[in-house]
Amino acid sequence: MMRGKVYGRIATRTAAALVLALGLTACSGINSKLERGDVDYENFSAKHIFERGEYDLAQNNPELAAQSFAEVERLYPYSDLTKRAVIMQAYSYHLDEDYEASRSAAQRYIDFYPTDEDAAYAQYLLALSYYDQIDEVGRDQGLTFQALQSLRRVIEVYPDSEYARSAILKFDLAFDHLASKEMEVGRYYLRRDHFTAAINRFRVVVEDFQTTSHTAEALHRLVEAYVSLGLTDEAQTAGAILGHNFRGTKWYEDSYELLTRRGLALEARGDNWLRQVYRQMIKGEWL
Repeated sequence: MMRGKVYGRIATRTAAALVLALGLTACSGINSKLERGDVDYENFSAKHIFERGEYDLAQNNPELAAQSFAEVERLYPYSDLTKRAVIMQAYSYHLDEDYEASRSAAQRYIDFYPTDEDAAYAQYLLALSYYDQIDEVGRDQGLTFQALQSLRRVIEVYPDSEYARSAILKFDLAFDHLASKEMEVGRYYLRRDHFTAAINRFRVVVEDFQTTSHTAEALHRLVEAYVSLGLTDEAQTAGAILGHNFRGTKWYEDSYELLTRRGLALEARGDNWLRQVYRQMIKGEWL
């Protein structure tokens, strides 16, 4: 999605890079597999090696491209191309799904060039290195937390950058992912009649993840759990919040049926944590 800025620089010089790269290949005598172990990079300028990396990217070979950009950084640390070689390493490693190496390169760029125009992109790549590893809900959520922290930094430190909007969208998705994990665990406990453990999970969603798509279901599951425990005040209050905020959902309909079948109204009752949530969400009373 955000590859255009970096890749655009490559595309404008692909033809020249191709000629130089082919010359580098011929001079070094490497085979069609472009095995880098056969190349003595010290015999070539930073410009030639960098353009070799650009050529490899154009040929959809980010692994080899990253090697070339790394050689520019290693052999020519004070070259004008070194700064660009570091960010291109991060980009190439990310394309190759070598996320740890991508993070390392991106962090070096941020450490050495914090005020450069590409620092925002480096931070965005660092965040992506975590975000792109978030997959099924059932996995450990450590990567999700790290993605959120890194995305937040893009948003807060580089709010005017072209990456801020994408970072906000991905932050919301990652946040929703965490809520989904809490719901999965809560449902697991609920199916096994571990009602207190289930309530603790659904409470996290209601209190900490109110802006996600899982809040309505979490409230309904609280109704189910509290009814099962005979705690009718809590069940009715959860139903009341559903009635005010999520009346058009199936979760409200299910809670309404569950409560009214027992002669219970969907209204805030008692003095419990849900009553406080009700006052905050419905009445706007925060003290």
